[in-house]
Parts: sequence; C-alpha cells; structure tokens
Amino acid sequence: MTAPVPLHVDATTTTPALLLRPWRSTDVPALVEACRDPVLRSWTSVRVRDEADGLRWIEAQRQGWTTGDRFAFAIQEANPRCAPGQLMGHVVLKAVAHGKPSAEVGYWTAAPARGRGVAPRALQAVTDWAFRAFGTHGLHRLELLHRLGNQASCRVAEKTHFAFDRILPAAPPTFPLDGHLHVLRREEQRTT
Repeated sequence: MTAPVPLHVDATTTTPALLLRPWRSTDVPALVEACRDPVLRSWTSVRVRDEADGLRWIEAQRQGWTTGDRFAFAIQEANPRCAPGQLMGHVVLKAVAHGKPSAEVGYWTAAPARGRGVAPRALQAVTDWAFRAFGTHGLHRLELLHRLGNQASCRVAEKTHFAFDRILPAAPPTFPLDGHLHVLRREEQRTT
C-alpha cells in the first residue's frame, strides 16, 4: 500500500496547473453537482444523486487507499496564490495487487472542464505515478476501458499513448455495453 499523495501537473501556455489529490468529504457538493450532468451519467457508472450517495462514494474511494487496491484522485485546478479551484474531474488507478502485472485506469471530467486538456494531463500524471509506485511490485501494463462510441475517451487514450487493443463485449452489470480496451505497457510509456 502507498500513502495518499497529491500529484501536481504543471500549467501549459493554454491550460491551468492541476492538483490531483485523494477525495475528501468536503468534495460532496461539487461531486453531486458534477454527477447531475447527463453526459457524465451516459458514459460512467457513477451514480451520485444526493449528499448521502456522495458520502458513500467518497468513502469507497478512501477505502481503496486503505486496502491499497484502488487509488482515486479528485482533479482540481491548482492556483498557487489561493486555495485550489473547482472540481474538474476524477482519475483512478484500480485493480492493483502486489505481483499482478496489470491494473486499470479510469477517469471522468466535469462538464466545465471538458475540452480543456484536463483528462489527458491527469491520466498522464497517474500513469507516470503508477509505474513509479508499483513497477517494482510487478506492474508493467495499464488498461483503459471505455464504452463503444465514447470518442472523447478514445482521444484521451490516444493522447496518453494507450494503444487500441480490441473491442470488448458487454459484461453487465459493470460494463453494460460493448467497449474498447486500450493498453499501455511500461516500456512504451512516454513520461512528461
């Protein structure tokens, strides 16, 4: 298991700096608001309708850090002159186990953050961190799955050098529709 760590992503000429940090109970209002977005609901399995759902969801993310098999980060705009900005999304490393050669990554972005390069930059940061933190424990392959038709997720996969591997058949209830599997091997990784 690794301790919860914040990850920092530098600003570019066109995009703000990002802070990736473990979820907190104070994130519930922003999480509930983000999950009201019909686009987000159409592509993810996240179902947070109210404060109680939000608290349960965040507790599940915290539990992953405790057990060491799921590492979820809230994505915020970072501003060195003031407190971190609005919630921009979520990125996660999951299905991690000592000696297991592969794990899975996932992400979503809140509506105001879409089209701003948030998802690829956050995913790259978590990918780099995952291989650094777990590579010596046997991790050498990351998998990215998304539903068929989610072109935005395909673009994120391409931008972060996850190669398309194959179409996966639906596996309800967790993966109700056919999807794409993208793969990144440690030796193919391009760090920022």
